Amino acid sequence: MTARLPCPAAAGPLEDYAAGFDELFASLAQRRGFRQYLTGLLSARDRNKTLTCLAGAEPVVGAQHRAVQRLQYFLSESTWDYEKINERRLELLLTNPATAPHSQGVLVIDDSGDRKDGTATAHVGRQWLGRIGKTDNGIVTVTTVWADERIYYPLHARPYTPAAYFGKGRNDPAFRTKLQIAADLVAQAQQTGVVCRAVVADCFYGDYDDLRGQLSQAGLGFVMALKPHRGTWQYGAEAYTPKDAAAAVPYNGPDDPGGWQPVRRRFRDGRTETWWATDAQLGWWGPDGHTRLVIATKDPATLPDKATWYLATNLPRPGGPHDTPDSLHEPADLTEVVRLYGIRHWIEQSYKQVKDELGWADFQVRSDTGIRRHQTLVHCAFSFCWDTWFDDESTIDTSEPAPPPADPGERGVRHTAVLAQSTS
Repeated sequence: MTARLPCPAAAGPLEDYAAGFDELFASLAQRRGFRQYLTGLLSARDRNKTLTCLAGAEPVVGAQHRAVQRLQYFLSESTWDYEKINERRLELLLTNPATAPHSQGVLVIDDSGDRKDGTATAHVGRQWLGRIGKTDNGIVTVTTVWADERIYYPLHARPYTPAAYFGKGRNDPAFRTKLQIAADLVAQAQQTGVVCRAVVADCFYGDYDDLRGQLSQAGLGFVMALKPHRGTWQYGAEAYTPKDAAAAVPYNGPDDPGGWQPVRRRFRDGRTETWWATDAQLGWWGPDGHTRLVIATKDPATLPDKATWYLATNLPRPGGPHDTPDSLHEPADLTEVVRLYGIRHWIEQSYKQVKDELGWADFQVRSDTGIRRHQTLVHCAFSFCWDTWFDDESTIDTSEPAPPPADPGERGVRHTAVLAQSTS
């Protein structure tokens, strides 16, 4: 389902939001370009949001129109600093009680790959693009996102530069892997003042010991997925993989669950679903170790691939040896671990949908600066939607706590409603 964003009024909420950035632009022309760019991004998506679309000109033939050329100059040549714009955007989010991060939310590490033709655009290379599920020519951007069950928004983003761009390839001192970029962005979020219960990520990031070690050294909790057949653990008769560890936990049906505990998941449409979770043992990972292996599944008997999570976490087990008064992290029972990772799945669906609607991959600039500026402006447009949504008190019911995130299909419907009302 594709979200539809009504075109916002030229004045009113968007003007109020844009005014908060005025001091960061050196001229009236830059301020006007900022407003015009956001208005174009927030307009209904009838075609790709290229510069001709954002300026309201005809595709292709309108490329030389002076309004298009002004936007081109604003994006590629003018002197404004995209990092300062992003800092101000986050300042507005972090100081607003409706959107400020809190200690029960999560910081999500994610990345998104988009196809791009040619070789002249910065960061373009033949690489794995998870969005389309294959290796192709494109750009991958690593991002961090803050989220709870009620709201989520991007924090920082940095395009990944393939090794082929560097003289010594992956051995070049300037080369940064996606994992190194992710660690840098998490540190940047901490410096910005973002707090969270845990850092969460899928198995691409969770499978790496170094990244988890860096998070622990930074004093951060984590709940990160593992591949079912990750690595080999060979300790006599002990399990070899996370999936083997799950299979070793006894289960004789719902009436005799053995080592599994029921976990109630509640979805936004009101329905609930019973999953099962356990603290498994895998090598030195276990319920009483510094790292726990938590497995959550809809069916412990079959461990279905699409409904089973293998999670590594450093949040201590309640009552375990690491649940001490001087522990850096509050203990997390199985329900809490499942809740935290479940928030990441909400973002997987909804955040990418919003990027599609706001023209994340529609840019037609080639320079690193132009790409990063476009991404920053998309983030500003996205944050404006939340700013407007929470400013409209009649649309918010705070009488009850927000339920846990919904499943992917239901989440998309929810976020469409958020954006539609935020710009109407």
